[in-house]
Amino acid sequence: MRKLTRDASPGTALQLRASATPNNARLSSASAVAQSIGAKCLIIAIGAATGIISARTLQPAGRGELAAMILWPVFLASALTFGIPSALTFQLKRNPEKQSQLMGAALLLALLAGGLAALVGTVLMQSWLAQYSPKTVLFARIFLLSTPLTSLSLVARAAFESRGDFAASNKILVWTPALTLLTLLALLATHSMNPYSAAAAYAPVVVVPLLWMRRRLWRMFEPSLESFRSSVRLLFSYGIRSYGIDLCGTMALYVDQALVVRVLQPKMMGTYVVALSLSRMLGLAFHASVVTVLFPRTVSESPNAVRELAGRAARLSTLVTALAGLGVVTLGPQLLALLYGSEYRGASTVLRVLIMEVVLSGAALVLSQAFMALERPGVVTALQIAGLLLTVPLMLFLVPRFGILGAGVALLLSTTLRLIFVLVSFPLFLKMRVPQFLPRWGDLAFIVDSVFKQGILSPKKQVLATGEGD
Repeated sequence: MRKLTRDASPGTALQLRASATPNNARLSSASAVAQSIGAKCLIIAIGAATGIISARTLQPAGRGELAAMILWPVFLASALTFGIPSALTFQLKRNPEKQSQLMGAALLLALLAGGLAALVGTVLMQSWLAQYSPKTVLFARIFLLSTPLTSLSLVARAAFESRGDFAASNKILVWTPALTLLTLLALLATHSMNPYSAAAAYAPVVVVPLLWMRRRLWRMFEPSLESFRSSVRLLFSYGIRSYGIDLCGTMALYVDQALVVRVLQPKMMGTYVVALSLSRMLGLAFHASVVTVLFPRTVSESPNAVRELAGRAARLSTLVTALAGLGVVTLGPQLLALLYGSEYRGASTVLRVLIMEVVLSGAALVLSQAFMALERPGVVTALQIAGLLLTVPLMLFLVPRFGILGAGVALLLSTTLRLIFVLVSFPLFLKMRVPQFLPRWGDLAFIVDSVFKQGILSPKKQVLATGEGD
């Protein structure tokens, strides 16, 4: 059993004792994954409802204007993390005795980074949204004020997950879209919905979860700015090396929208956003849920154990995502018309391309957690940057010629290259075999057995914490 630090709480002691028992650890991992998947499914349901309401009410042009206003706070906050959330997770696991100082430094750095992101967005907004009305540009700038709050929420979620408190992290994820949905329903009931009032339902709602988050963080970590310089050095020593992974992940999610909104008119932007949101639901439900648990769970594990866990997690999440994606592709036109309206049927072709991209990008994301856990984030940073550098020129070349379909193809090509880079890096940099990441029939049987026979929480067979090799 690991030695308990002097300032650890009783809850931490219980967690450490549980982690010493393999069955308990397996139960905890599977429970966390199941809980995360449940939260993501709830978020998907809420997101689908908000997307349907806004798309049907505002029509494609209005939906495009809405996207142009609400894109920037999350995009810029995620793009300018400087790796602090990942570094906080890693250092809290490695240096639990410094949790107070690390937490205080991370919160201040997040606030400063969010302020810088908002400033950058304010300066660039006018030229980037040149084809939009001055009123749209003005509201986009106003909503940038929520960027520092988004940065703080990213750090808070990383802190909760480092403690294994995935319930708190999931609450932050769920509350924001839930409040957005309630606000949109109120606007719909009062017949006062337009792109600007709808945008107000998205940007400021992060305040309420932030207030709850602050109280819980102070109780768990007692943030302090003592030893600020040494805490910053610890955070940046890991954060700068992992920042490329955060940046690439953000760019993979948002760079297409940022470039499409620059090139296309609002109507086409609205159509693309609907197809993109429908495809992204799959990655949010499965791959993102696994990653939330995988990185904190694999820190301090042996290299072989990390490889096995990452391979199993990639196979299972990819298999489930691909099966769900097949259903969405088959029902694409009908699903778009049923959910969003007949005006969006034209998005069915790009939807198929985006589904394939989501499956591959999720596999790359899950496998990259092995490098994060083995303290080699710089490798994935360099490789993913190389893949990302392909996205921008492809988008600039294909979008003006092929519209939203060109954007989807550009993302698919770039994602394929990133996945190849990650796979090659296992033998090249970690000196180990490439994990088995392609789904097999045995994985399908494993899922059925775990869910329907053993139960998802059974300690005998687990999604992430199995001891079986590849």
